[in-house]
Amino acid sequence: MVMDRTSMREQLVGYLFGALDDAETMQVEMALADPRVGPALRRDLDALRIAVRPLDRDRDPCPPPPGLAGRTMRFIAAQSAPRREPAVRPAPRPVMPAALERRGAGPRAWLDRTIMAATALAACVLVAPLLLDSITEARARRAERNLQRLSTGLQGYAESHRMYPTPPSSGPLSRAGLYAPTLVSEHRLVADDGTVLVPDTELARRGGFRVPSLEELKAAVGTPRFEEMVRTMGGDYGYTLGHRDPMGVLQPNRNQRRAHHPIMADAPDHTDERSDNHPEGIHHVLYEDGRVQRILPDGLHHGDDHMYRNHEGKVAAGKDSEDAVIGDSHDQP
Repeated sequence: MVMDRTSMREQLVGYLFGALDDAETMQVEMALADPRVGPALRRDLDALRIAVRPLDRDRDPCPPPPGLAGRTMRFIAAQSAPRREPAVRPAPRPVMPAALERRGAGPRAWLDRTIMAATALAACVLVAPLLLDSITEARARRAERNLQRLSTGLQGYAESHRMYPTPPSSGPLSRAGLYAPTLVSEHRLVADDGTVLVPDTELARRGGFRVPSLEELKAAVGTPRFEEMVRTMGGDYGYTLGHRDPMGVLQPNRNQRRAHHPIMADAPDHTDERSDNHPEGIHHVLYEDGRVQRILPDGLHHGDDHMYRNHEGKVAAGKDSEDAVIGDSHDQP
């Protein structure tokens, strides 16, 4: 049972930063897809994305000064060691900040505060990387869940049409990203629920993203708005460009349930060599059999089997049925 909007709003911040467990995340995603409360919740989520956008400049942690942890621990050990009484004259009184002197704080209180601050700083230096890794892993899991949801929509479409969404062989609508408007028009994908977005990408942080329907896309052909629509309609994921027969005709994307044949993946960047969706460099790939796999950049391309180029080295449809090519939203077969 889906909670009401007030209850679910409390979970949106955790959902945005990938801090929820799998059960909580699934509950939020069900609410976002609910036709009754989903539209309002998605507006709330967009508002949160805009509100936290200034944090982007602090996205990368500042490296600690070399040797900071070691110096801090040596300082703490030195201050905790038993004090020896001076043989001739008393040791000079530690110099305290004027503000502490005015408040009447003794030298021991000032020293305690210094030790506490140094310990807290050392803890932050040690814990921050672990926290960053946890957030990164949560975002990666959410990206995988998005691909699994897209896989469900694609499999349902293939069962009804005996093929996956396939763009026309030519013309303005012959684009890789056409899969998304196709699923939206068949009510297999919610246009603005963020399923086609990867957490924390530029497109996701912009807020207000919505996949157009096929009808909207066709109506925009020939206008400046059409170019923007085809550039982003596939979201942050790339889709198969299929393959052409010897006569140059684009063939339907048949579901042969091949475990080695990708149909979707993180969309390529401007180099068409890798994706920049994840700063840590991982890539998520969805195969015909419904399996989602994480791949590191050095395992993305194998010999002439390039993820984003065909056997001729072009960003275009494959040269045969085994030549899999993942194109960005605007790429044409």
